[in-house]
Amino acid sequence: MANNGRKPVKPVVKPYLTGNPTDERTIPGALGFFGVFLMALVMTFLVSSVMTMDNSVLRIALCAVVELLVLFIFYNNAVGRGTEAVARGEILYQRQEKGLPFSESERAICFHPAKGFVTALLGSIPILICAVLLAVTARRQTTSIGTLPGWMSVYQRRSEIGDALVAYTASTGLGLEDILRMIVRIAIMPFVSMVGAENRDGMLLLERLSPVLLLLPALAYGTGYLRGRGERTRIHTGIAESNRKRVRKEKKARKMRAARGPEQLN
Repeated sequence: MANNGRKPVKPVVKPYLTGNPTDERTIPGALGFFGVFLMALVMTFLVSSVMTMDNSVLRIALCAVVELLVLFIFYNNAVGRGTEAVARGEILYQRQEKGLPFSESERAICFHPAKGFVTALLGSIPILICAVLLAVTARRQTTSIGTLPGWMSVYQRRSEIGDALVAYTASTGLGLEDILRMIVRIAIMPFVSMVGAENRDGMLLLERLSPVLLLLPALAYGTGYLRGRGERTRIHTGIAESNRKRVRKEKKARKMRAARGPEQLN
């Protein structure tokens, strides 16, 4: 029987003051998010780049695990920050009830439902700009015409043939789209490995969806921050349950001592 027939513990929710979506810690928090994002980017690039196995099902599964692990890192990091922000709000609520003063900046850093999403979005802006520009300008990649065979070089001097061979010698260089593509593909490497670079239609769709894919860490972070309220409730409920068990033990011990008392007198 669940809980040995005991009543389930009622969740203990403490009141707290709500802060602002942004505060003095928003920019440092966004820079920290971007730093973690870069480290996760390097990790996923190194791991996904070696997953070149022929078994597509296994490759997709492993890349999905890598991506989920990265999202969990952002989620778990934000849970701690959200829990800390709720705790600050609880402290300020108690000070407010006692009539003690506190500054507006102290209140601003307390928990706010949008704070995690705002911080993560600001930290995603640099790479998100690249993804949006690529999504707008992306085109289906085609194979190049290759290099001119050595034995054909003598015909370049002939006017009736040389003009037709100009395309083989023209240097296209590295354009803005190529630079953006390189940055974005590295940032979404697990998805690139899932689709396969040889799948040109799939890669075009992936590049157009890259802004959405790059918002997944921000979504995980914001969701984790929201979990801070539930974590504080869990902590308070655990404390209440511990106190309840302690009171039961003390009551049981008193009853046992009271029961032994008359026996010892006889």
